[in-house]
Amino acid sequence: MKSMTGYGRSSFVGDDFSVSADLKTVNNRFLDVHIRLSAEISSLESVVKRRVSTRLSRGRVDVAVTFERTTQVQYELNRPLIAGYVSALRTIQKDFDLPGEPDINIVARLPGALQPARDGLNDKMVAGVERAMDQALDELEKMREQEGATLQAEMRDRLDRIESLVPVIEAAAGGLVEVYRTRLHKKIGELMARSGQAIEVDPGRLAQEVAYLADRSDVSEEMVRLRSHISQFREALDASTDTGKMLDFLLQELNREANTTLSKSTDLSIKEAALAIKAEVEKLREQVQNVE
Repeated sequence: MKSMTGYGRSSFVGDDFSVSADLKTVNNRFLDVHIRLSAEISSLESVVKRRVSTRLSRGRVDVAVTFERTTQVQYELNRPLIAGYVSALRTIQKDFDLPGEPDINIVARLPGALQPARDGLNDKMVAGVERAMDQALDELEKMREQEGATLQAEMRDRLDRIESLVPVIEAAAGGLVEVYRTRLHKKIGELMARSGQAIEVDPGRLAQEVAYLADRSDVSEEMVRLRSHISQFREALDASTDTGKMLDFLLQELNREANTTLSKSTDLSIKEAALAIKAEVEKLREQVQNVE
């Protein structure tokens, strides 16, 4: 299991260049990759994105890759830009009869006037970018695995708490028939005391009413499904493939069984146990949101 939260950084130094890659991931329902590259390697965006998508399946990924040449850099003049700027200055000088000449220091600081010569990327440079990305991804995945192990341990503890509540519900549900019978007898006794008349109670009819109430509040099927979902959840925690979506689905089912149990029973101990299950499910849901 892996968390969707992590950070990885790596750098690579070649004969005449250096590359550094920074990756940060947070939780997201799908894989959402955002890439920032140095201008000189902008053509490698698809290469970088493909490397990320082959290693990660979910989460927002912020990628920053910087590329620098370590040898002497040759600069090119942006002649159209400079010519337009100088022409505009001369027009201002002429129209407003101003003295002076264009200053080379001002022209040199003009954004985009001087640009590094683009010698192109050779195979070694492309391989250097790929290597830096792979190393950063290795570091990122190592951190995500460590976070995932912590999440897994916490979720197992919560599953144990949910499982410990199932026998509590089953034990309380097992005594409901006698509870309903006692409650009906008490109610009949109160009615007889109010009317002052003797009322003959049909044992068959009484048993029928008790059976009806017990059937309406029977949660045995919900408990069977609950145990099954707990078992499937544990198996998903141990799976080597991406488990986030499966865990999210199982949490929906666990919550459904708890809700059904709440709606069926009027017994206080059963309701308290079902509410405790729902509370643990909500805490599990928060943790699962960060699982890849």
